[in-house]
Amino acid sequence: MAVRVGFVGLGQMGAAMAGRLVEDEGVELTVFDVRPEVVEDFVAKGANGASSVAEAAADVDVLSVMVVDDAQVRDVVEQVLAAPVPGLLVAVHSTISPATAEELVVTLQAAGMDLVDAPVSGGSMGAATGRLVAMVGGSDEAAARCREAFDPWAGLVAHVGPVGVGTRCKLARNLLHFCAFAAAGEAARLAEAAGVDPSVLGDIVRKTDAITGGPGAILIRPTAGEMDDADPLKPYLAHAQVLGIKDLELAIAAGDELGVPTLMADRALGLLGAALGVEAPPTEG
Repeated sequence: MAVRVGFVGLGQMGAAMAGRLVEDEGVELTVFDVRPEVVEDFVAKGANGASSVAEAAADVDVLSVMVVDDAQVRDVVEQVLAAPVPGLLVAVHSTISPATAEELVVTLQAAGMDLVDAPVSGGSMGAATGRLVAMVGGSDEAAARCREAFDPWAGLVAHVGPVGVGTRCKLARNLLHFCAFAAAGEAARLAEAAGVDPSVLGDIVRKTDAITGGPGAILIRPTAGEMDDADPLKPYLAHAQVLGIKDLELAIAAGDELGVPTLMADRALGLLGAALGVEAPPTEG
C-alpha cells in the first residue's frame, strides 16, 4: 500500500521535497500551504489539496512540516491538536529549538500522536534530486515509520537519537557550514590580494573537496575527544597537524605581507590539534 503523506509548507525547500513525493508511485500525497495557488499547482500534478493543516493531517500516516520557525511549527501542531488524528506521526523538518521539539512531542504523545524532529541538509537542489540528508530525532519505532515518507527526497536518513537530538545534530552540521563560510571569505581575500580571482579559488576548492571530502573528512573517529595513543588513526592525524600548522603559519605570514587580516587562520592554529584528536579539546574559549 502507498504511504499516505501530508505536507505543510511549500516554500523553496518544501516544494522541492513535496515535488519528489508527488512523483513517487508509492506515496499518496496531500499538501497544504497558506498560498492556495501553490496548492493548486500540486493538485495539477496529482496531489490531494487541503484547505487547512487539519485537513492535510486528517487521513495520512506522516505529516511533514517545513515552515519557517518555532512559532509557525507551534501553530501547525496546535491545529493538529485541535483535530487529533490517532497514530499520526508529525515530522518537523524546520530547524527549530531542540527544546521546542522536546516540548511538542510530549503534548502530541498525550493526544495519541507522535513527533520526530527531522531537519534536513542539502538545499533545494538536494531535495529536487533526492539527495537530502534527514537527521531524525525520535524513538526507534517513529524513525522506522517515517522512512518511507522520506525516501523519495532523501539520500540518507540518519536516526541520531531521541527527539531533540535531530535538531542538535543539524546545529552541529551548520556550525561547520557557516564557520567554513567565514574561513572561505578570509581565504578569498587572501587569494585576491595575491592576484588570484576568488572564483578560480572556488573552482579549486570545490574540485579538491570533492576528492578529499573537505572538512568532513576528519569526522571519521567515534569520539570528538583526544585519541588514545593506540588508535591507528592517530599517527596519520598527527602528521596532518604538522602539515596544517606549517601551512597555516605560511598563510598567516602571507596575510601579514599582503595586509590581509587572518583571524580565522590565527584561531585555527591553536585549535587544529584538538580538531584532529591529537590534543585534548579546549575547556573554555
